[in-house]
Amino acid sequence: MRARQTRPRLFQAMIDAMSLPDLRRRILITVGLLVVFRFVAHVPIPGVDLVALGQLFERNALLGMLDLFSGGAMRQLSVAAMGVYPYITASIIMMLLVPVIPRLQAISQEGESGKNKINLITHWATVPLAALQGYGQLVLLQREGVVASGAVLPTVSIIASLVAGTIFLVWLGELITEYGIGNGISIIIFGGIVAGMPELVGQGFLAGQNFIGLAVYIIIVILTMSVIVIFTEAHRRIPVQYARSVFRGGRMYKQSGSSHIPLRVNSAGMIPLIFAISLVIFPGIVASYFVNPGQPGFADFVMRLFNPDTPIPLGLFYWGIYFLLAVGFTFFYTMVIYQQQDLPGTLQRQGGFIPGIRPGKNTAAYLSGVINRITWAGALFLAGVALMPFLAREITNVQVIQLSSLGLIIVVGVVLDTMKQIEAQLVMRRYEGFIK
Repeated sequence: MRARQTRPRLFQAMIDAMSLPDLRRRILITVGLLVVFRFVAHVPIPGVDLVALGQLFERNALLGMLDLFSGGAMRQLSVAAMGVYPYITASIIMMLLVPVIPRLQAISQEGESGKNKINLITHWATVPLAALQGYGQLVLLQREGVVASGAVLPTVSIIASLVAGTIFLVWLGELITEYGIGNGISIIIFGGIVAGMPELVGQGFLAGQNFIGLAVYIIIVILTMSVIVIFTEAHRRIPVQYARSVFRGGRMYKQSGSSHIPLRVNSAGMIPLIFAISLVIFPGIVASYFVNPGQPGFADFVMRLFNPDTPIPLGLFYWGIYFLLAVGFTFFYTMVIYQQQDLPGTLQRQGGFIPGIRPGKNTAAYLSGVINRITWAGALFLAGVALMPFLAREITNVQVIQLSSLGLIIVVGVVLDTMKQIEAQLVMRRYEGFIK
């Protein structure tokens, strides 16, 4: 009887979500804006040789990796070819500059108005970053004959189209955040990644008779996603006691309460992998501007050295650097987050303390030690996930699928976050959600 009651739980939660007018409106707005995004991703820039563009993507695996995150928009060279990544870059830069620059740090401490000012600065910084990235892509495409080298006006118009596409997608993401469900920017990235996955799987089936290898590849991906879910939700609970005074009936009473601080094993999220992959592919992208197909030289060697598709043993250099950078940036970004949160100071101001640990420096040292220990698990997890495409390719010998570990983490993270937000909406209305 119980199995019969729990069997349709997921479907019943979906029905409950769609039966609530406000929640249904939010879900439909999110889906509708994603449809708009996919339409924009198919609006091409004029004057592009699609045949030459397809040949360029076959030769350059780095472009194929970047195309995965744009949902095929870069392969078609649409106005949304750069996606929202200039905005992501601007956000990361601002996140690192706020603790360093006193003026920005003062603005960030002004509450909601300070948050809005930082957000506005981030938006303004997105424009020159998008223009710089668009110009770099245009120079590469012109050198490869994909886009005809023209006068100043056509070049400016193409760059302006790319920048406008990025800003438009950022605007769509903010509309989703305000009127839809989930974090809009993350959902835009999620939509681009998911849109390209059926084509990747189809390429695997059409590439040959290695169906056993493809099946093993899919199993590895599913197991990796399961591990991502486990580490995304894993956390260490630090017990906290609160002592407070309550004035009641003309007398002062002391009361105590207990709670906990949930320290996530992977508190850095996907940011370390974004840092790591940005640095590890940067030399290859720069070298691609200087490669001469007729005369292979140092630039060609650098491009192969920093290429994820380079075979062993030379390919081990790329993945080894990627692994070490992922571990290093996980510790770096976790420490940045820990310093920004100022957990020891927050506990002291709220009258809280960790049992057996003196407030102040002892609490700070204790929390730092715990975070350092659990960050090792998070760092090795992220570095292991980063190596998953390489290991899966070597184990299964499936070469045609360009799957990104960063893409998997984004997909899983967005799905979990969106489910939690829908769950919260249902719980507020006393419905059972997806998670019990």
